[in-house]
Amino acid sequence: MVWLFVAQLATLALILTIAYRPLGDYLARVFTSQKDLRVERGVYRMIGVDPASEQSWPAYLRGVLAFSVVGILIVYGLQRLQEFLPYALGLPAVPEGLAFNTAISFVTNTNWQSYSPEATMGYTVQLAGLAVQNFVSAAVGIAVAVALVRGFARRSSGTIGNFWVDLLRATVRVLLPLSVIAAVVLIAGGTIQNVAGFHDVTTLTGATQSIPGGPVASQEAIKLLGTNGGGFFNANSAHPFENPTAWTNLVEIVLMLIIPFSLPRAFGTMVGDRRQGYAILATMGVLFLGSLAAMTAFELSSGSMEGKEQAFGTLGSTLFTTTSTLTSTGAVNSMLDSYSPLGGMMAMINMMLGEVAPGGVGAGLYGMLVIAVIAVFIAGLMVGRTPEYLGKKLGPREIKLASLYILTTPTLVLVGTGLSFAIPAIRADVEKTSIFNPGLHGFSEVLYAFTSAANNNGSAFAGLTANTPWLNAALGTAMFLGRFLPIVFVLALAGSLAGQAKIPATAGTLPTHRPQFVGLLVGTVLLVSALTYFPVLALGPLAEGLQ
Repeated sequence: MVWLFVAQLATLALILTIAYRPLGDYLARVFTSQKDLRVERGVYRMIGVDPASEQSWPAYLRGVLAFSVVGILIVYGLQRLQEFLPYALGLPAVPEGLAFNTAISFVTNTNWQSYSPEATMGYTVQLAGLAVQNFVSAAVGIAVAVALVRGFARRSSGTIGNFWVDLLRATVRVLLPLSVIAAVVLIAGGTIQNVAGFHDVTTLTGATQSIPGGPVASQEAIKLLGTNGGGFFNANSAHPFENPTAWTNLVEIVLMLIIPFSLPRAFGTMVGDRRQGYAILATMGVLFLGSLAAMTAFELSSGSMEGKEQAFGTLGSTLFTTTSTLTSTGAVNSMLDSYSPLGGMMAMINMMLGEVAPGGVGAGLYGMLVIAVIAVFIAGLMVGRTPEYLGKKLGPREIKLASLYILTTPTLVLVGTGLSFAIPAIRADVEKTSIFNPGLHGFSEVLYAFTSAANNNGSAFAGLTANTPWLNAALGTAMFLGRFLPIVFVLALAGSLAGQAKIPATAGTLPTHRPQFVGLLVGTVLLVSALTYFPVLALGPLAEGLQ
């Protein structure tokens, strides 16, 4: 198993290395090209958008928010009207609280599921609502990242691009073609795809029977490429219909990582210095490998196979979990609630880092760039270097925006968790109806839920029953604010940077492409997270691990 793990890790590294340059350069071309595809021009005419017209950051933000709010209303409406829709499988309308939570979940790229999908959602809601958001919510993240990169790349500009152009290009030119390729690969590996909606599973079970399932392969492909969690079956990527073999497990890991790890190349290309992309990539890689080593060590030392699929084993499970919690995917191939206390803590820490190693599609890159702004400022305070990054001066406005970004998700996590236990009526309800394991582990279940929601991850300590009025409302609010407040600060930062002229590098300028800066960036990520979350971790997984 150890040699198999080493082979898997080496293969993963090789694939990502091979894809880094061509995919990164392709992403840069997609968002710098002046040409529009015919299908794109048709969509622009339909929605009344001039693709040649660029937007200021407030206008870009209004586009993001308007598009997302409309998406929430549509997904909510589809769920509430489910019993009247075709291919509803006889399922009733989704209750109001759960529909509210689910609509926000998928539009924010979280895909948190407080329910068993195959027993709750019919095919029309799955495909017209949830699967559509798997594409477009990921495209929103890419668009925001590209807008921030333009802020660094442009000089004395009042615009940062056009949201509708970026959204459409990310969907049509990136996510759709890659998902088609990935779906074919997964089908070849045994993942089910049946447009008629029923699977003949004779070859899988030895007994002829028809089971409702729908087009699982295509949904699995886009949920992973878009770093979305969730799935049609409650067992998620441990289910043999979604992830049947050890090599499809590796394919799914590749799908989660390939876009986030290629975006630094696009960043370096667009700002005119590819060394900057390598520095960001190296930072992501160091954090990823460190997290994987720690989680694997904790799980191997526990010796427990409870909650893990035998086909993947402990090592295949920790590789998948490290990937999914560091990429905001939320997909799982093992039961995180059954991990050792410290192994489960590592999954939490991965999200508490801000999911920047490599993070969600787009979200990981803009999160890391914001932390890079903080790191440059800290270095300036320590050694007297000029606080500038990529030729842009980092003044009070930029640092305030970066600081607000850093503080948003920890505030949501800590306030949400605290309210769940501080208010007597809510605490009694949570402890009675939601927590499966009382005591320290029960606290960890609630902490994990708010960490996952606020960071738009979607994975869970599934011992927690989250389909309750309080958790549906509180987690839905955490997902909404955890997605859109950071986007507000990122786009404001992009606008501020784009309006500046480029400052020539001097002897006092901190080099941001060297190993020293990579070390500073890694240290900043770890330091900010440790200072913020260590006290609450000491109340849950650390205390449980010491018992």
